[in-house]
Amino acid sequence: MAISIKILSNSEYEVTVNSNTTTTHIVTFSDEVHKNLTNEQVTKEELLEFSFKFLLDREPNTSILSSFELTIISKYFSDFEMSVKKWCSNT
Repeated sequence: MAISIKILSNSEYEVTVNSNTTTTHIVTFSDEVHKNLTNEQVTKEELLEFSFKFLLDREPNTSILSSFELTIISKYFSDFEMSVKKWCSNT
């Protein structure tokens, strides 16, 4: 499985997941969200890649929303924010 990220703007990204079925997702998040989640210890692209690996550990790529704001992941998986912060502290 491969994850590729295309920058559409400072706050919008296109993420493609190549698996049995290839899916494309538009993900948005602000600089503020990036800073709050990572304390700017990783790039936005690294945060996105981690976020998709986190999701793919829990569901198939075909179940991931086609368009969403990054923080919505916490509404579905309450451990998301804690997982990001733990990952960043180990990076």
